[in-house]
This record gives sequence, C-alpha cells and structure tokens, in this order.
Amino acid sequence: MQVTVAQHAGFCFGVERAVAMALAETKKDAPLYCLGQLIHNPQVVGELAKQGLQVVDSPQEASCGTMIVRSHGLSQEIVDQIAACGLQVVDATCPFVKRAQKLAKKLVSEGYQVILVGDPGHPEVCAIVGSAAGEVTVADSPASLTQLAVGSKVGLLAQTTQDFANFRACVGELLGRTQELRAYNTICTATEKRMAAAMELAREVQLMLVIGGKNSANTKRLAQVCRATGVPTHHIETEAELDPNWFSGLEHVGVTAGASTPKWMIEGVVSKMMELDKEKVQQDSEVEVQPQKEEATATEEATEVEEATDKQVATESEEATVEDVATAGEAPAETTQAQPAEPEQTDMESQAFPTINQGDIIKGKVIQVADDEAMVDIGYKSEGVIHKGELAYRPVASAKDILNVGDEIDVYVERVEDGEGNPVLSKRKADAAHAWVVLEEAQQKGEAIEAPVLERVKGGLLVDVGVRGFVPASQVDRRFVDNLEQFIGQVWQLKVLEMDRERNNVVLSRRAVLEEEFQAQKQEIYDSLTPGEIVDGEVKRLTDFGAFVDIGRGVEGLLHVSEMAFSRVKHPSDVVSEGDKIKVMILGVDKERERLSLGLKQTLPDPWENIDQKYPEGSIVEGVVTRLVDFGAFVKLEDGIEGLVHISQLANRHVAKAEEVVQSGEKVKVKVISVDTQRHRIGLSIREAEQPAKGQSRNNQAAEYQESAPEVTLGDLFGDLFKGQDASKDE
Repeated sequence: MQVTVAQHAGFCFGVERAVAMALAETKKDAPLYCLGQLIHNPQVVGELAKQGLQVVDSPQEASCGTMIVRSHGLSQEIVDQIAACGLQVVDATCPFVKRAQKLAKKLVSEGYQVILVGDPGHPEVCAIVGSAAGEVTVADSPASLTQLAVGSKVGLLAQTTQDFANFRACVGELLGRTQELRAYNTICTATEKRMAAAMELAREVQLMLVIGGKNSANTKRLAQVCRATGVPTHHIETEAELDPNWFSGLEHVGVTAGASTPKWMIEGVVSKMMELDKEKVQQDSEVEVQPQKEEATATEEATEVEEATDKQVATESEEATVEDVATAGEAPAETTQAQPAEPEQTDMESQAFPTINQGDIIKGKVIQVADDEAMVDIGYKSEGVIHKGELAYRPVASAKDILNVGDEIDVYVERVEDGEGNPVLSKRKADAAHAWVVLEEAQQKGEAIEAPVLERVKGGLLVDVGVRGFVPASQVDRRFVDNLEQFIGQVWQLKVLEMDRERNNVVLSRRAVLEEEFQAQKQEIYDSLTPGEIVDGEVKRLTDFGAFVDIGRGVEGLLHVSEMAFSRVKHPSDVVSEGDKIKVMILGVDKERERLSLGLKQTLPDPWENIDQKYPEGSIVEGVVTRLVDFGAFVKLEDGIEGLVHISQLANRHVAKAEEVVQSGEKVKVKVISVDTQRHRIGLSIREAEQPAKGQSRNNQAAEYQESAPEVTLGDLFGDLFKGQDASKDE
C-alpha cells in the first residue's frame, strides 16, 4: 500500500509560535497558566501540562505567576482582568488573528457595521468580537446573512481558518445590499493551501486520513473538504484509532493534518500504518505523480498571509466594483468593474499547471533580467513579469541592481494574466508582507532586526526593513549625535518601538539595542573586577572634583582628584587631559549602584621609598613653596614629597606670618632637619639652610654680625616704656 502525506500538513506558523512560547515559559520558576486550551489538540495540551502549563477556566483560578494568552487570542477585557489579578501576561495570540482583531476594531471605530464569517462560539471568533467591544455580527454562511438587516457601510472579515469559498459566497450575498462594502480576506493562506493540497490529494487516493483534534475547527473542515471529493475519509486524533479493515484491498492512501497537529503525531500514524501493512511508506516528495512545489515552512506560510489577501469591496447604487487592497498603508489598486468568476480549470489543466490567484504569494525563480523588468518562472503555463517599480519600495535604476538570473524569490500575484498572457508579479509587496510579520514578531519578542541606513531626513534617518523604517535622531545613539550623515550605508541592529500597518509607519531604535549591549557589558565588567587590580583606561571628561575614566566598553569610573598624585592637586587638569591613556587601580566596586572608584597614584612608584637615603638629615636641597599656613610653609621637594618649614625655621628673627619671609610658588633652599619614614613627614628649615657653610667659626660669625649690626643703647630698647610711665604721672 502506498501512503502519501499531503503538503502543508501539520503545525501552522501561529500554532508553532504559541507552543514554542509556552515551552519557553515552562522553563521559568513562576507558575504558568492558560485560559482555555493553548491550541485545539488534546495530545499537545497534555504534553504541555506535563511541562507545567495549567489550563484554567477563569483568571481568578490562578493565584500568582504567568498567564499565557492562547493562540486563538482573548478580548482586551479579559486580558485586563488577568492583569488585575496580578498575573504577568505573555501574549501567544497568532499574529494573523491579532490582525483580524485590529481590523475589526478599526472598522467599528470608522462607523462600519462589522460582520465576521466564522463559527459562533469559537475562541478565535469570541476574541475578534471582543476586540471590537462586541459590536460584531457573526455569520457562518451566506444563508445566515439573508435575514440580516444590512446598513449602508459594511465591513466583512473572516475567521482565519474559514473556507475561502464560503467567505467569497458571503461577499456575493452582501453585494448589492449595501452602498459600501469593505471585505478583508483574513483567512490564513496556510489554511487555504492546506485545504487545496488535501483536496488535490483526495482526488488521487482511495482513502483519506485527517489527523487532528476532534475540537479543532480547521481539522473538521479539512475532513469535510476531503469527503466532498467523494473519497472515504476518517478523522482521527492518534494512531490508536486506526482500523486495519479500512485499508483492506487499498493501493493508495492519503494523509493530511490540521494546523494544530504536530509532526510527531503525523509520523506516529504513518509508522502505525507501516506496521499494519508491512509495506514501504513513501512521503509526498517520493510518490508525486505530477511536480509539486517544496513544502513551505511555517515562517514562509506566515509571510504569505499578512497583506497578500486583503480585498476591499465597494458598491455604489446597483453597480458593484471591486478593488484590491495590496498592502497596508499603500494606495489601493485601480478600481475595476466586477467580473463574473472565471470558470474552474479542468482536471487535466490543474494537473498540468498549479492554480494561482490574485493576491497569492508564491515562490519563483528568476530566468531573465532586463533593465525595466524581470521574468520569473512560477511553474505556471507562462512566466510571470515583475516591472522595475515593483522590485523594491525604493526606486531602482535597473532591475539588474536587484535580481540575478537563478535567484529564488517570493512574489505577489498582482494579476493572473496581462494582455500577453503573463502573470503580473510584485516582489515589493511580497517583501512587505514578509517584513510586517517579521516586524510584529520582533516587537512582541523584543528582538532586534538588521537593516541598512538609507538616507538622512528631517528629524532622523530612514532604514530599509522591507518597508520604510524611521529612526529618530534621539534613537540613533546612547548620546546625542549631530552628524547623522556619517551613518548612511551602515547596517544596524534595531528594535521596533512603534508600528502602524495601516499608515505604513515603523519607528525603530538603535539606542535601545546599544543600551542593552552596554548594560550586559557593564554587568560583565563589574563581575570581573577586583579591588587592587590595575587596568587600562582613557580619560573621557574632567570635572572640578576628578576625572571620569573609561576602562573598557563604555564603562566609566571616577578618578577622584585626591587619588591622582601623592602631592596635593589643585585641579585634575594639572595631572591629566581628556583623551589621555592611563593605567588606574580599581579601588572600589559598587555593583548595586554601578559605581567604580579609581586611583592613579597607586600605579606610580612610592616616592617615600628610601626617602632617608635621598634626603638624609643635614642635607641642603632646593624646593618650591606650595602653600602657606599659620604655623609655617610647605615646600615640595619632588612629586609626592612635601616637607614642613615651621614658622620658627623660616628666619633668624621672629616671624609673625609666613608671608613675611616666603610666597607660594617661590623657589627656596631648605635644610633637612628630620625624616619620619613611617609617618611620611620631613622637617625642613630655611633658617638653617642660610647658616654659613660648615667649618666657618662661631667667632667669625659673631664678628661679622657685630660689624654689620648698628649700635644699640638701653634707651633704644626701653625708651618707650619710660615715656609711658611719665605720661601716667602727668595725669
């Protein structure tokens, strides 16, 4: 028995993302809850429960910890209730569901009567309705719209797992009943592809197995689609439900799976079938009758949804027109008269060429490049053409600057055929669709994205993130930068601050990335530093009380003025200048306050070492008066060595103030009269330094003094005293 697994079977992007986020949260210490099942697959939910994810029915059941929002989403009211319970919220809502929520809210705010094509009561539907404050009508089919009172302005959305044929029929039902109809195809492209692949496979096999949760809407719909082809179909959750009698006498069996079904469950069913049949099982890529494209990854599926399938329908009076809304924020395509649906392809045509629709995003291979356009092989009956203006959102001089022959690219189908039978494609819109998914994912996860800087504009810089991105001048660097032109051509890591798809507006920040890097580096440096360690540094700026020194990767410490030299320093500029490369010692590390204290003098030789040998007692040396005090003057002999000349040692006479003998900055000769190596003190004398050289007799000294001194009498000494007494007698 031959077994073929359909393309696009299993986890979609949104489900894979939600499960990954939940697993990441289970590794944390806090309790983890989910309001309802994270995804509609009992087996996966059971595995997550083993990892610690608890399913609750109300926020009040979770006393503390984290509440993860399931992939189907929640209304804002319930999210607020969760936050009010003191729980941390982790939003795992599928980005495509979130987009439908935003559109519903927007349409209601603009005065439209909003109708949602979906399954009443489904969690995703409830979340979309709740996002618009409940002002949304849910319809599951065109029949449910026949009795509905319709206003003059109607907005139509779809549950992401809806059948496109059902949604299209609902559009047809509303056309002509309203003056203005805006219909957004919010069905996930992955869902459409999954159903198309399942239907195609069902037509080739004798039996179909559909694997997935019995409570999964998209899996149920897969089974319905397969049964509609007339082939016997069984909807199962696990291999335990397989009945050997199903396969009796069969030669070819097909397998597909819903969006909530993991790969290991599909493999389990196939493996069990191998055991039952004991024949070789071949995967889809090995047993295809006609060529098929490679299976798209979950991320590729995600990029195909965002803006490729938006359609806006407007009606005026009795004449219906249809206009395609290509990407959010862009001008709508030219309005054209509504045309009847094209006849379906025959089985022979569908086997020869894949079906492509306007708004699809598909893969192609560049086969020819000219200056104004490029030809792309998309597996269709004729090559697609991309005109130069649709290569990138920025103007390009030539298509050859963007594409090369052999490049494999994603393209958006603008029109299925032009006048010459070639599909008209757009690389720009496909890139934009992918970019919005990447941007939204990066914003939700707080991750950085890479982008080149394009040009300087008023207030900041433009960058290329697949769409036009703006970096305000205040978000360019950690410090203000005046010359922004210097960054043009650089490639940056950026974080998304704000994004508005409707206005095609993205605001990004390089500063946020640099701040994160700086904090991480700073913490790493603080953890590695040890007091007493000597490190290299660069003087960044001076203050009156010291200098700030960068010791690496932007981490700065304070070199206080008192730690710059062994001698007294009036101002830091006397010792260091901005830009100086110096060695400093780590004196203190305060991790909590993120402060470092540094020392420079600790890295220099101690000038007091062997001081008694450099300046022995009795030696006469030269120094500079540094400061005057009431009790004398300090004289600097060398950097770090200052001695005190006591006021009694300034001169051979009585001195009331030091200023009478010396001035600050004056060079003087002093005699070393004492050295205290322990207390780092030197006693100096100017008076004794001025004494005659050793060997000159005291008598000669006295004689010289007497010869030079004027004659003094007792009257000169005490005359004033006697005059005072005579004056008192007269009184």
